[in-house]
Amino acid sequence: MSFEKVKAYFDSFGLGDRCIDLTESSATVALAAQALGTEEARIAKTMSFLIDDKPLIVVVAGDARIDNHKFKETFHKKAKMIPGAECERYIGHRPGGVCPFCLPEGVPVYLDVSLKRFDIVYPAAGTDHSAVKLHVDELERYARSQGWVDVCKNWQDNENQ
Repeated sequence: MSFEKVKAYFDSFGLGDRCIDLTESSATVALAAQALGTEEARIAKTMSFLIDDKPLIVVVAGDARIDNHKFKETFHKKAKMIPGAECERYIGHRPGGVCPFCLPEGVPVYLDVSLKRFDIVYPAAGTDHSAVKLHVDELERYARSQGWVDVCKNWQDNENQ
């Protein structure tokens, strides 16, 4: 997958101008925030997991961390990240550019409640030098989210900053 494919996806909705092709790396939350001139918490971090050898995506705020207990309560399995070398095979994106768009058929996407405190967030756009500027409701719609989950910790400490 590439920036071009994700941009074409958003072009089909008239939102291609929201896709940002960066000269700087956006491979980590810190780098993405720096490149975009925003706070780290607004980077919509796309986490990829395997549950019974099937991929699952959870998009979380940049300052949130997966709470293993909450994850297991929600998905009934222990959180197991997809190894970086296998990301592209399972979800079509390489590490650093993993995003909730243009995924293979049948890969479920969930959004963590840690994102709800923001109006605008920035998920990646298929490469480690990209982002998409979206309202949270747009992220929910265009990521074809299966719904909201509460599987993170630590972000509440930053909620009122």
